[in-house]
Amino acid sequence: MDPLAAALFWLDYAAAAVFGATGALAAARRKHDIVTFGFFAAITGVGGGTLRDLLIGAPVFWIQRPGYILACLAAALVIWLLGQRGWRFRALLWLDALGMAAYAVVGTAKALSLGVHPFTSVIMGVLTTAFGGVVRDVLAEEPNLLLRREIYITAALLGAAVFAILQWLNVGFWPAGVAGFTAAFCLRAGAIKLGWSLPGFMGGEEKVRD
Repeated sequence: MDPLAAALFWLDYAAAAVFGATGALAAARRKHDIVTFGFFAAITGVGGGTLRDLLIGAPVFWIQRPGYILACLAAALVIWLLGQRGWRFRALLWLDALGMAAYAVVGTAKALSLGVHPFTSVIMGVLTTAFGGVVRDVLAEEPNLLLRREIYITAALLGAAVFAILQWLNVGFWPAGVAGFTAAFCLRAGAIKLGWSLPGFMGGEEKVRD
């Protein structure tokens, strides 16, 4: 396995496990059973990558490598064993930020490695990041991340774009990956800590008067 493939392999596993943990934390907030913990973890951990692979015509990454699902289930078990903790919501936010930043880079890198156009590769990075979280929020009956005013998708887009641009400029994988990850994570961290958000549409719907 060449260094780039090895890097993508391990980053993919790590991102799946981290996102799996966010799925389990969402299940914990709803006081679900251990089976639901595992289901939430698995669907969150591999959901975005599954959509990415289907769209770019690649073999779905976890079908022949069940280790991805096992990593998600292991993350769910860890969350279950931790029991009652008051920090779960904050942990969910920060783990989600880490997973988002990693998947933005991994999703873009995989698309680029298969010859996908850089612009489309950035979109694949964002989809890899967002789709699992969308499914998690729908299943957990939480506010959908796409409908929140706080910065999330923008952070993923920034990280994916930074990585793709640096790769286009022939910057090495690791420097480009670290730069993309850092850009995405720092922007998301600012949104969490400082409440950053993009301005909403000013037009709005006018109230109809009788």
